Amino acid sequence: MAWDFSTEPEFQAKLDWMREFLDHEILPLETIEYDVTEEQWKVLTDPLKAEVKRQGLWACHLDHELGGQGFGQVKLALMHEILGRSTTIAPGIFGNQAPDSGNAELIAIGGDPEQKKLWLEPLLDGRMRSGYSMTEPDVAGSDPTLIRTSAVLDGDEYVVNGHKWFTSQGSKADFLIVMVVTNPDVHAYQGSSMIIVPNATPGVNIVRDVPNMHHPAAAHGPNRQPGGHAEIIYDNVRVPRANLIGNPGDGFLLAQKRLGPGRIHHAMRWLGQARRAFDMMCERALSRYSHGSLLAEKQMIQDFIAESYIDIETAKMLCMKAAWHMDQVGASRSRVEIAAIKVYGTKMLYNVIDRAIQVHGALGYTTDIPLEEMYRNARASRLVDGADEVHKVTIARQLLKGYAPVEGWPTEFVPTRRAAALEKFAALVDIEASNS
Repeated sequence: MAWDFSTEPEFQAKLDWMREFLDHEILPLETIEYDVTEEQWKVLTDPLKAEVKRQGLWACHLDHELGGQGFGQVKLALMHEILGRSTTIAPGIFGNQAPDSGNAELIAIGGDPEQKKLWLEPLLDGRMRSGYSMTEPDVAGSDPTLIRTSAVLDGDEYVVNGHKWFTSQGSKADFLIVMVVTNPDVHAYQGSSMIIVPNATPGVNIVRDVPNMHHPAAAHGPNRQPGGHAEIIYDNVRVPRANLIGNPGDGFLLAQKRLGPGRIHHAMRWLGQARRAFDMMCERALSRYSHGSLLAEKQMIQDFIAESYIDIETAKMLCMKAAWHMDQVGASRSRVEIAAIKVYGTKMLYNVIDRAIQVHGALGYTTDIPLEEMYRNARASRLVDGADEVHKVTIARQLLKGYAPVEGWPTEFVPTRRAAALEKFAALVDIEASNS
């Protein structure tokens, strides 16, 4: 199959509009993001969301019948590259912020009509927010087969008990999608499920928003916070049986369908963030004079710029190939491509931002420009949606399936190959001699 990443002129015009809209309307909001209340933030952003909807670019990750635009992964990838220039604000204004976008896809895939009416429609309209509650503090987050939070059926209700943390947007959500064990007597791949838990349900105890490198003040202050990752204790939480998404035991299947496309979107947003850092680095190199010449004239800085460009373009090609591959054969048959861009994209992002900070000197370390926040956020990318090391294992295992062991000498053993070539040559000589 030949790669084809082209898009029609009409969609390119939409991309051009997005870049202008983001640079002039959204990026300035970064400077006051933490200085306004949630109500004030809503006043600022609601008109922007309305304009996005007028442009037909709202919730583009979903099909038409679910309130989206039905764009394929290649188009989504190109959009997310632009949105990545503002990772904390732009996705929300375009209706595809995490974890809401992934949760919407999950309910769209596995939910029944009633669940879609109760939870998906208001989520898409922006009338609700959601959280994704999977990781637990007492077991390795990279191995979801170890999840302990349980949901036991009691009549027409499930009773949920467990301890979660890094629940994306958990403290601000109207409802949570919780990964639970519904059958402990079978393998985790068959015994885990997804269940919808409204935040207001008795027994849902929000312990805190976990302060972290990206949001060190997440647990403090009355003003709007950038999202947060909540620690939650579920203490005999009772929810209707009808809140189970799909069938009991569908948890891992739903998780993979949710996370696969999301990783592509993450990777393209990382590209947008890296390009923004790259632009800042190049501008600084052409503006700063030191030790007899501009920074741009020094070979060390030229190496930074060249390596960053190569890293970004390589990551984009990997990402576009993965998106194209998903459009052709689906996410489940694109595991290697998805894992590869997840691993390479995180490395690219971190390195480009690090070089940009270095070129800016002490200024790059301050909050006067956005590089320091981008740098903190970049470190998290190696952990979100599965640690890089886990994805490397996936890549290796999948690729090795295409090979077989050999007995004796390796396939490429020169004496064996040489003997075969000489034997073939001798046979040809004999044929030639007999014909003459």
